[in-house]
Amino acid sequence: MVQSVLEKIKQESKIWLSSPHMSGREIEFVKDAFDTNWVAPLGPHVNGFEEDLANYLNEDVHVGATNSGTAALHLALILLNIGKGDEVICQSLTFSASANPIVYQGATPIFVDSEQDTWNISPQYLETAIEERIKKGKKPKAIILVHLYGMPCKIEEILKIAAKYEVHVIEDAAEALGSTYFDRKLGTFGEIAILSFNGNKIITTSGGGAIVSKNNKYIEKARFLATQARDAAPHYEHSHIGYNYRLSNICAGIGRGQMLVLDERVEERRKIHYNYRSLLKTIPGITFQEELNGMFSNRWLTVIQLNSKATPNNITREQLRLSLEYENIESRPVWKPMHLQPVFRDALYFGEDVCENLFKNGLCLPSGSNISKDHFERVSSNILSLCS
Repeated sequence: MVQSVLEKIKQESKIWLSSPHMSGREIEFVKDAFDTNWVAPLGPHVNGFEEDLANYLNEDVHVGATNSGTAALHLALILLNIGKGDEVICQSLTFSASANPIVYQGATPIFVDSEQDTWNISPQYLETAIEERIKKGKKPKAIILVHLYGMPCKIEEILKIAAKYEVHVIEDAAEALGSTYFDRKLGTFGEIAILSFNGNKIITTSGGGAIVSKNNKYIEKARFLATQARDAAPHYEHSHIGYNYRLSNICAGIGRGQMLVLDERVEERRKIHYNYRSLLKTIPGITFQEELNGMFSNRWLTVIQLNSKATPNNITREQLRLSLEYENIESRPVWKPMHLQPVFRDALYFGEDVCENLFKNGLCLPSGSNISKDHFERVSSNILSLCS
């Protein structure tokens, strides 16, 4: 069996979940960085990339480029003075980078279940969590809301709850660049927001991120902290603990080339999503994330839910994943909820089992904007053959 799997893998080229998709223009900016010897964690392309992002997001935001989305989120928590003894509410169904920076600061994560519509944080259980913690004398200091797989969360409801209880909102838009909520770009709703440009994101800088806010003082301080918090002096003077979190001029050059095709990438990912939806609509037991009124998702990843009680032959998520793996096709389970992770086993959790079931039944399908027609047909035929 092992030998047959290895032989199959050798025969078929790998189909990736979401591989980088270059525009061809990135090399112009990278070459300029080399030609001008700006091979450093600062430089004109860092400034230019920040301006490109601010102009794209609009809403009079300011942007600071960082070497990862995680770094940007860590800086956001620092800027809001979150530290030891504080509590921060976070969506449970997310990547660990949404929660880890809370622990960096010595604060305590409080996890909240998803709602069934968008799979994002449940406003109902969010308010329950805040009220219950207030009763215990521990009002949460911030909420980290996540736009899962590019799908906007129920922003209006969440912001009303945050305002009611005077809790800071950090918007984790790491997966959601190009998505909108009532025509307003995600990443502009939180007091502070973060973006990610990891290699599998809708656009990439190889590795990178950004911190976003309408409050320029936040961004100025974030840049200061991200460059080792060096004070204005002819020598190296430090009055604060700093971090090596700035983006390099070379990586920023890649980002500038990627920004030129961002809207095209969103269009291509949405087309892939609707091709999957059209293909699988006749198979019982398969459902998708749904856009509600006013929501526009970049469809960073197309994700399906498989109800094995309804699918033909009672196919489960794991059976489909293994079948695709056998065909050298990468797919991935939905994020495992944070409250189920061993590292957060003692964390408080508010909700029921929505996110647990989404994890149990959810599968991310190959969604890269550079997936070829032949590769898409290969994925499709494998799903159909198993689920028919």
